[in-house]
Amino acid sequence: MSTSEQNHILSKKTDTNVCSRYFQLKEHLKRYLIALRPWSFTASFTPVALGSVLAYKAVGYFSLPVFITTLLTALSVHAAGNLVNTYFDYLRGIDTKQSDDRTLVDKILNPEEIQWLGMVLYSVGIGGFLVLCFLSLAKMEHLALIFFCGLSSSFLYTGGLGLKYIALGDIIIFLTFGPITVMFSFLTQAGELSIVTLLYALPLALNTIAILHANNTRDMESDNKAKIVTVAIVLGWLGSYILFTVLLFLPYLLLVQGGLHISKWMFLPVITCREAFNIERQFRSKQLHKVPQRVAMLNFQMGVLYVFAVLLTNKADLPTLL
Repeated sequence: MSTSEQNHILSKKTDTNVCSRYFQLKEHLKRYLIALRPWSFTASFTPVALGSVLAYKAVGYFSLPVFITTLLTALSVHAAGNLVNTYFDYLRGIDTKQSDDRTLVDKILNPEEIQWLGMVLYSVGIGGFLVLCFLSLAKMEHLALIFFCGLSSSFLYTGGLGLKYIALGDIIIFLTFGPITVMFSFLTQAGELSIVTLLYALPLALNTIAILHANNTRDMESDNKAKIVTVAIVLGWLGSYILFTVLLFLPYLLLVQGGLHISKWMFLPVITCREAFNIERQFRSKQLHKVPQRVAMLNFQMGVLYVFAVLLTNKADLPTLL
């Protein structure tokens, strides 16, 4: 065999190895992405966008680098919290073959990989916070207070005290993906705190809780067997349905009030209510498997339109922000 033929064979082997490693890496990254539950990230994106728009209306200034850093920080902490949830639900025997999250049950990843990825994402979140301390005009102590409240909440939901398991998870999620995230985003842009942002956060926060409640209602049987307590278990099927309906439609009532008393633009997000009725019918028929994902998409659609409604409203018509 000639030298040129040998080199050709070696080159082909090298190309094959490179392709094999590429596809292995691609498959591993896909597994990581599935474990992060990216469909739920809408619950972080919309409050960050809302807080930034509210800050722009308040001070007339918007920083794209601050927005991107704030968003990456929020998404990192959110994704890490999802992994903590996956890890502790698996340890407690809550996740089964029938569960929506089967990352560890199906051995898509192992517990050590979940721990490692969670620590990396929390580190990225902390890194984002440190960058914001330099980019934002806000006081570092104010940023730290709100950021570490959000980070602690994402962990304590299932880790540590495990608030999810004693029917307190709904309160934590409400605060984290509503008031805390909106206020943090507003603070990073405006440089000042505003209590009024809590009122603006209500429609998004209520809709986000609907995602969690749909998830917990679907998993009532497995959660009950694992001897944990959620609001869905406490209320039972009928009570859970009533609460879900309130969480799904109350944001629209608030937006209609905003349209009547603040600005006609507040009616804009109400156009998504048709999908809300479709989701309610699916929930009522107990076809709950895909309801949390559908509510998450509704949360994104309504949230984006809500952000645009605030952006298009005259500053003078908005309740005082600062």
